[in-house]
Amino acid sequence: MSRAQAESVIKNIIREIAQECASKGQAVSETLVAFMVKAVVLDPANEFNVDRTLTKDDVQKLIKLCVDRLMDTRTPSLDTVKMQVYFDMNYTTRSDFLEEHRRVLESRLQPVIREITDSRARTREELESLYRKIVSAVLLRSGLGSPTDIAVVREATAALQSVFPQTELGTFMSLTKRDKERQLLELTMIVTGIRLFNKECGKGGEGIDDLPAILNEAVPATTQNVDSEIQATLRAANKYTALIEKMHSGESSEGPSTQLLKESLINTRQHEAFLRVILNDVISCAHQVESLEKQLATRMEQLQATVQSKTAVPTAQVYPQFIHLSQLWSGFQDEMVLLSVLSNILASLEPFTRGHRELFTDEILTPFLDGAIIKSDEQRIQESKGEKINPSDFKDLDWLFPDTTKHFNKLPLQYRGYCAWALAKFDRLLLPSNPDIGVLRYKDHYYGFSSKQAATEFSQNPDGFIRLVAEGAKRSPELIQLLELHTQFASITPYSQGKDAGRMIEKPITKCDSGTQTDTHFMETNIVKSYEWNEWELRRKAIKLANLRTRITHSVQTNLSNMRRDTAIQVWPPKDHTTQTKTDSYTNVPQPTVFLAGLRGGGMTVPTDMTKVDLTIDVDQT
Repeated sequence: MSRAQAESVIKNIIREIAQECASKGQAVSETLVAFMVKAVVLDPANEFNVDRTLTKDDVQKLIKLCVDRLMDTRTPSLDTVKMQVYFDMNYTTRSDFLEEHRRVLESRLQPVIREITDSRARTREELESLYRKIVSAVLLRSGLGSPTDIAVVREATAALQSVFPQTELGTFMSLTKRDKERQLLELTMIVTGIRLFNKECGKGGEGIDDLPAILNEAVPATTQNVDSEIQATLRAANKYTALIEKMHSGESSEGPSTQLLKESLINTRQHEAFLRVILNDVISCAHQVESLEKQLATRMEQLQATVQSKTAVPTAQVYPQFIHLSQLWSGFQDEMVLLSVLSNILASLEPFTRGHRELFTDEILTPFLDGAIIKSDEQRIQESKGEKINPSDFKDLDWLFPDTTKHFNKLPLQYRGYCAWALAKFDRLLLPSNPDIGVLRYKDHYYGFSSKQAATEFSQNPDGFIRLVAEGAKRSPELIQLLELHTQFASITPYSQGKDAGRMIEKPITKCDSGTQTDTHFMETNIVKSYEWNEWELRRKAIKLANLRTRITHSVQTNLSNMRRDTAIQVWPPKDHTTQTKTDSYTNVPQPTVFLAGLRGGGMTVPTDMTKVDLTIDVDQT
């Protein structure tokens, strides 16, 4: 069977197990089912051979065993597996948390930003609407108040107008899309800095929460909450450890199931490990808040010195300070987000520890703890403080000690610092090791021990004890992640390929057949059809054209070819047309009338005197 076929079979098995659990009223994720499949296959009691192909009976047996384990909700082992799956799927590094938060925030802002950058406002009303959208975008991105609060909008608008008056919208509209987005980001930071500075001066700050004060209350409260959870978990772990030791010593033959006690101890130790991870992040949060507060106070003093009640301040001096102030405030917002996420994870881990607490209440454990000595981890380390291995007794082994080894405290101890001897000797008993006794370096790994006796016995047969620890992890697969045994079980991890080292719980890999095609030319306009790189080809074409000049083309058509010929006729229907010709016109002029008087004369003796009288009448008077 090929690898792809094997993965397909595993995915089908996982899907069938999830469906069967759902039909019985227990909803489980595919990641949890995948881990349970791995656990069942690893357990030697189930007799699965991972080197051969699973038969149909093997598949049915695997499905039944997985469903039975997943439906058994009162086992601490399943609670531990669920806890590991939840933490692995929901917890990530500080930078990844903040990066995801910023990505989600930007994705929610994209519709508003796109509406601004794609706007083609022209009229006065459209420009005013665009300016209001810019104010809303600034408020949403800064997180300082709600865009529906009139007082907040007025304050933000006033701050924006001092930096970016509405008359500058024309210049803004002429920018490219990327430049618009860059300018919007810069305007947001400047406006945010102005509002924060005004709040510090007591002249504004409407809708702005006092994040430093809130964080100064929330961080210690969260730290105390996590610390109290750790102490409660350690008290339960100490009780389970004392009872298991008492039962192994033979002092008591009666009591709860040793298997359930060990599963409960593993659950508490895993819970403790996750709580310490959260506590470290909360402590980092506290250090970051303290650093941000100092920078914020320094920046406010510099701004006060720069402004000093001046009526006008050069923008080159004050704008970079406003931007830096905005960035510092964004740091406070990041710490709030991170603290909220850690608090949610802390609250979500508690249900995974409820099973063993209900199973082993104080009323049930108290009678069996009579006579047992309950020791804390610190007490155990203190008791073994005077013990130390003599390296001369083990000439073939490499022992490391704090006073002779540089960076001793940074040695990566195997099994997360638990005693390797106790894990094998007492079958998965988790005892903290004391590195001061001596750390054994064996095959590039470092092993710590809880006592000198443990170190002595382990050094006599290291391979045997390491094998017993691996066998115990097969019976309790939740130990694989708790003790960080990933390298020993990587060869049979269905979903380990291509994943980060140290991650045992992985999502199933989804694969499909796909193909890609690359275009020869992405820009069709750059293709010159007549281009020819070969000069001999050009010469051949030139000779061919020269020969064609002296040739005559003849065509012959027969009756049969005429019938096969496709012809098409295009007809233009007549259209109604009108033409304009010259029209008759006329003008009205006055008719001249002249009267001549004295033409008859006065005889022969008197000379004739003719008088001309114009009797023409105007056209308007006719």
